[in-house]
Amino acid sequence: MSQATLPPESRVRAGGTAPPGSEFAPLLREVRAQGLLERRRGWYARMITLNLLALAAVVVALVLAGNTWWTLLLAPPLAVLSARTAFVGHDAGHSQIATGRRANRAIGLVHGNLFLGMSYAWWNDKHNRHHANPNHIEKDPDVGVGALVWTEEQAAERRGFARWVTRHQARLFFPMLLLEGIALKVSSVQDLRRQPPRERAVEGALLALHLIGYGVLLLSCLPVGKALAFALLHQALFGLHLGMAFAPNHKGMEMPDAAGERWGHLRRQVLTSRNVRGGAVTDWLLGGLNYQIEHHLFPNLPRPHLRLARPLVRQHCRVLGVPYTETGLLDSYRQGLRHMHTVGGAAGPA
Repeated sequence: MSQATLPPESRVRAGGTAPPGSEFAPLLREVRAQGLLERRRGWYARMITLNLLALAAVVVALVLAGNTWWTLLLAPPLAVLSARTAFVGHDAGHSQIATGRRANRAIGLVHGNLFLGMSYAWWNDKHNRHHANPNHIEKDPDVGVGALVWTEEQAAERRGFARWVTRHQARLFFPMLLLEGIALKVSSVQDLRRQPPRERAVEGALLALHLIGYGVLLLSCLPVGKALAFALLHQALFGLHLGMAFAPNHKGMEMPDAAGERWGHLRRQVLTSRNVRGGAVTDWLLGGLNYQIEHHLFPNLPRPHLRLARPLVRQHCRVLGVPYTETGLLDSYRQGLRHMHTVGGAAGPA
């Protein structure tokens, strides 16, 4: 995340400072003293290399498999690796990988635009606004009115088919995630109009290269019908995986309005976020986003350091008496769906 977009208390470069006397300042000093703000270039280099090799292996297998429906079995691993690629772009957007803005942007453009067909600039702009005001009903784009709604006031304003969707949104949530992979690409193209000319040219060219390369790869191995089936399955599973990684983090947590703006950085990030317990497999599948509280408090903290910061943050919150929410993965989904069901009930009969 761009440091310029963060509140003053959260600008946490290795040599940065936080306002004395704030609830966040002692925690920042402790995290810095532990060396957790230092970059992990070697770790990221190994992780990115392994992910690229795995992607290449799937592509080779796709070419070798040729014209057969068995090729569809390669769509699930490709979807998982696509989500891993998106996590790299996410980390680059938060300047977790390199110290320079140009290097992080280059990594984000390659992994987002070129490999996934998802605009790095669009994602970064949207995600920065989310981090600045998580779950804020007026300022966080992730809880704005869209296909789904997140407050009873939003639900009460729905009409027609949208009201029916809102009433059933808890049951429709996971099926709707199957469309998320395509929705991300559509939003990326639509956002090009907002971007400055030079940025638009770079982003647009890389998005076009992705589309052409993806199409050529599939159509060179499969006839049109099977290629379309593979693409739809791949994008559906990619959207589902990515949505399931982001869904546990904030849904059903505090949703501040104007009154919540009085919270300092620590409370604004901790009270609106939820951690997901688990081991190495959970960390891998969720791309470190299961440490959502630590990630929101220190958005430029390298991914492998999030689990190391967790005990420091938990203890600090315990001393302050600030609730630190952590639960299992399935329970996190239950809490989010329960919130969606409660909100949906405010839509009234169709």
